[in-house]
Amino acid sequence: MRFISRRVRFPLLAVLLLAPAHASAEWQVKPFLGMTFGGGTTFVDPEKAAGRPNFVVGVSTGLLGEVLGVDADFGHAPGFFQSGSQNLVLRSSVTTLTGNIVIALPRRLTEFTLRPYFVGGAGLMYVHIVRGGGVLDVATSLPAIDLGGGATGFLTDRIGVNWDVRHFRRTGKGEERGLSVGPEDLSFWRANIALAIRY
Repeated sequence: MRFISRRVRFPLLAVLLLAPAHASAEWQVKPFLGMTFGGGTTFVDPEKAAGRPNFVVGVSTGLLGEVLGVDADFGHAPGFFQSGSQNLVLRSSVTTLTGNIVIALPRRLTEFTLRPYFVGGAGLMYVHIVRGGGVLDVATSLPAIDLGGGATGFLTDRIGVNWDVRHFRRTGKGEERGLSVGPEDLSFWRANIALAIRY
């Protein structure tokens, strides 16, 4: 836990230091639906499901200024290690929680159109796999980083639509506890569409 705390402490400090404080900053909340895809893992994956598309739901919230902003992102992908055609895994999920720095096109240039942005940060991935009988079950948190981008367009002063693509991957050296083929590792892409609410 000490290792994870140190890995997360610096990104959180950077988020606080770079948080926009001027009056033009706006809060945004984005509940989203999406898909994970292009996954790869060293965890034992008998159904070969990690690389297949999988449903994900979550929410991100952040404070965005003229160019710089901060973002907290939560995503939950149930059935991540289940293909649906086999019953080798009873339950599984991957949950991500990251804090990010956002760099967006200046708002004055995109007031009436899509506003693109880049996002990157760090946090945790929680991996949960239940195979039955307690054999090779997994319940572990991994330090993770994410990097991506998207665009937001507002239909009214308060309501808009957001598109976002991010890549999540484990960072640091993974442990070997007999639950994976080599050090524990997981990476995947996530694409989602969200309702954007600003205030």
